[in-house]
Amino acid sequence: MQNPTDKPEKSISSLQAMADAAKQAPGRGLPPVHLWHPAHCGDIDILIRADGVWMHEGSPIGRPELVRLFSTILRKDPDGYHLVTPVEKLKIEVEDLPFRAVAVREEGGQLVFTTDQGDEAIAGAERAIVVETDAATGEPSPRVHIRGDLWARIVRSVFYDLVERAEEIDGALAVRSGNSVFALGPKGAGL
Repeated sequence: MQNPTDKPEKSISSLQAMADAAKQAPGRGLPPVHLWHPAHCGDIDILIRADGVWMHEGSPIGRPELVRLFSTILRKDPDGYHLVTPVEKLKIEVEDLPFRAVAVREEGGQLVFTTDQGDEAIAGAERAIVVETDAATGEPSPRVHIRGDLWARIVRSVFYDLVERAEEIDGALAVRSGNSVFALGPKGAGL
């Protein structure tokens, strides 16, 4: 009988292979996952929770370095989120968005977001800030584009920072980043 704490061998070997592939990215650079098109190998029991915690088989992945490595080989395809290497593609689950924008700063008139995995994205024509509002509650749901089809949920404190930086444009609060303007929501709607 298998011990319930034993990890399935395929799961452990897949995790190790993916970690090894991700390590090949020099420095903090990103592997070219958009160029890799391996066959789909199945699903792996990894979940990125809405709060940004990466889970494997129901337990948080405790090594931040491993989570960072996995985040570099994450890709969203039409059928969902996958960890991708040159030879393997495994589907994972994501509750909300794969990243969280946990900081923002202004540099040279541009807004630079930092994610919970250390990625940086400069908001602009290619990296949009989008704020959707829940029709029932009126609650804003802000996000920023990171890369490929990967987005980061803007955490509440960062959104409040954006609101503080906002100006009124055509009856709405908006922020500027470079030559781009992004609406945060209508003035007076709780903003």
